[in-house]
Amino acid sequence: MSKLAEFRAAERALAEQLAYLESLKNDGALKKEIEFEEKLKGLMNQYGKSLRDVIAILDPDSARDVVRRGPRGAQPTRRERQIKVYKKPHTGEVVETKGGNHKVLKAWKAEYGNDAVESWLSA
Repeated sequence: MSKLAEFRAAERALAEQLAYLESLKNDGALKKEIEFEEKLKGLMNQYGKSLRDVIAILDPDSARDVVRRGPRGAQPTRRERQIKVYKKPHTGEVVETKGGNHKVLKAWKAEYGNDAVESWLSA
């Protein structure tokens, strides 16, 4: 596509976007929403309330969800990993780990194989 064609296409798209913006500006429902938002923000400032306070007042059940999820909708925390205890039968050496990224455990797996080391797992 030539630069002139690109320019004209962009110009048409801009004209369409401007026409859409003008139609939104003249929309009565949008004007009412903007007015409501301004009045609500004014009231919140007047009474020193935050958006969370207003939501907690209007919908108390949602406040419980926020407490359950944590700040800013964070995911619930993961279950803590259980400690696994491996006992090497040859020497009686014990390794306690919560994951498979343990230096000694990796060395054992490299030397004896994964299946053998997993069989050393104590219940």
